[in-house]
Amino acid sequence: MEEILRAEGLKKSFKLSARQQKLEKTRDKTKTAVNDLSFTAYRGEVFGLLGPNGAGKTTTLRMLATLIKPDAGDALINGSSILKEPGEVRGKIGFLTSELKLEDFFTPSYLFDFFADLHNVGAAEKKTRREELFSRFGIDEFAEVKVGNLSTGMKQKVSLVISLVHNPDIIIFDEPTNGLDVLTAKVVTDFLLDLKRQQKTVIVSTHIFSLVEKICDRVGIIIDGKMALCDTLEAVCAGKGLEERFFELYEEKVGSPV
Repeated sequence: MEEILRAEGLKKSFKLSARQQKLEKTRDKTKTAVNDLSFTAYRGEVFGLLGPNGAGKTTTLRMLATLIKPDAGDALINGSSILKEPGEVRGKIGFLTSELKLEDFFTPSYLFDFFADLHNVGAAEKKTRREELFSRFGIDEFAEVKVGNLSTGMKQKVSLVISLVHNPDIIIFDEPTNGLDVLTAKVVTDFLLDLKRQQKTVIVSTHIFSLVEKICDRVGIIIDGKMALCDTLEAVCAGKGLEERFFELYEEKVGSPV
């Protein structure tokens, strides 16, 4: 298998405000969101980071996408360091997060052209990619409709399309089906599997067991910022359901969730 991504010893801490300390029920002035996290992903696979809210999944993906710098550790994405070569990393990845907010007064057509130009996509390729992606996700008839007038599902589709405008080989999705209706979620899930068939490497974070079971080849279970277990889906499940195995690990590491 060809290694595409290697994360080694990633660590990230954040300062807590007085209000956050109160919400976290702690006197600590900092919180370690990710603590010595390591994993590897290979070409043509879907790798899932599975964990509860607050486990450190989003922070991990933001570090991989070079949006925030780790306090320690590094990651190589197709040979480029997120610390030393962030510009090269950004050119190699597509990054989608449910927190991506599209400006209401722009249209999908304008946003696609803007991000294509940002990634130096040539005119001919831009035209081909737009036709392919807009058709695939049913955006054609909404191409000139302002984002503010689009449904939540259509906004997510537009976000997905503009994150893939440059046809990257590594795609990083943070909670790709979060907040979507079942029909739109299926469109997104089917597309992730299609990317895998194209030999793309897909990294997804989620707390949805069924999504991991459906699309992931390998999975890393992250609990309190640490990698509790990382292996093939079959090895992680060990003959049990993924949900059952997750809660076994959770109780082992943290205690009963109830």
